[in-house]
Amino acid sequence: MHSFTFTLDSSMEILNPSDIQSQYGLKTLEKLSRTESKGSSLVIGFPKEVSADENRVCITPGGASVLVANGHQVLIETGAGADAHFPDQEYAEAGAQVCNTAQEVFKKAEIISKVAPPTQTERELLQPGQILISAIHLGNVTIDLFKELIARNVTGIGFEFIQSADGSYPIVRMMHEITGSMAVQIAARHLETNQNGPGLIIGGISGVPPATVTILGSGIIAEYAARTALGYGAQIFVLDTDLSSLRRLENALDRRIITAVANQQYLNAAVKSADVIIGAALTEGHRAPCWVTETMVASMRAGSVIVDTVIDQGGCVSTSRPTTHSSPVFTEHGVIHYCVPNMPSNVARTATFALNNVLVPYLMSIGDAGGLEPALWQNPDLRNGTYIYRRTLTKKSLSTQFDVPYREIDMLLASRM
Repeated sequence: MHSFTFTLDSSMEILNPSDIQSQYGLKTLEKLSRTESKGSSLVIGFPKEVSADENRVCITPGGASVLVANGHQVLIETGAGADAHFPDQEYAEAGAQVCNTAQEVFKKAEIISKVAPPTQTERELLQPGQILISAIHLGNVTIDLFKELIARNVTGIGFEFIQSADGSYPIVRMMHEITGSMAVQIAARHLETNQNGPGLIIGGISGVPPATVTILGSGIIAEYAARTALGYGAQIFVLDTDLSSLRRLENALDRRIITAVANQQYLNAAVKSADVIIGAALTEGHRAPCWVTETMVASMRAGSVIVDTVIDQGGCVSTSRPTTHSSPVFTEHGVIHYCVPNMPSNVARTATFALNNVLVPYLMSIGDAGGLEPALWQNPDLRNGTYIYRRTLTKKSLSTQFDVPYREIDMLLASRM
């Protein structure tokens, strides 16, 4: 029998076992076996969000009651659910412990679950060995976040990386469904005269043609934007570089949209003729590709609207820059730009229910498995979602983005490093 020795070196890339199998035809003889594990009681903390205009929280009172009923302790900072219209009293009645300060939540909890990436102040509150479950915002994140989490021996699990066996991203999908629906609603409002728009109704009326909506990308955001725009009665163009994805979307919407491959010719034409551009081009776990140049933006009609829904991942329009809910738009080349990174925060109650529905089962699975390490073995979604483990970066995309070494989490788990 042949044996293979792998030497770990910080400058080399370690192949994932699945890559070894696919590239070299090697297959391990071991089989995963289910072992009986004793569940553990977790202390899970939900601090109040301090990032600008972030109104969501990761847990509803109903979700808290489920966790408490299963033997877990839930800590929630006072006022954490207020902007989503979940008062402290409802959490207390559900069995959660309402804490007066964020410091108390961070000090006592084993797991911190929050919506936005941790601010510098919040990073300083993280305790050694804690688990952080939150968004990362790949378009704005810096290497400092990862350095600090590694220095504090914090395990990082990112919303953008949690991926199911079918290839879907459950948390990202829920937020993208909301974002896509909101994008058209927002664009329709900014086409109105009192918003300095051209004074168009997006769906038109009898004898007056509808507005033209150009959607960049054909993923979940694009699909829900297209569905909403169809409801308004708009004329819709969808562009993407993935022909099979365009075909899927076209079939899903009964061919009521016009699709085109996102090459230079079609992009130029579609952007120039658009009343609304919905920027939704995105590959999960990576920065968004920039498809629309400043020259293209300058060719658009005055008063046209761009809603760059992937600005939190860097944006797909070159003139986009992050804005806030309190100051959501700016005008460049006569074109209105709406580039709020956390769009679902403006429908905080709906978004909180969506987050709760996905996160609570994951938190339960950590407890049922008896802790994080057995949960990572048993739950591929959480394993895929982990970007820092045992003081090590575990994502190739982040390694490429920041030019730092990484190790596949499968190798870290197997080696027990």
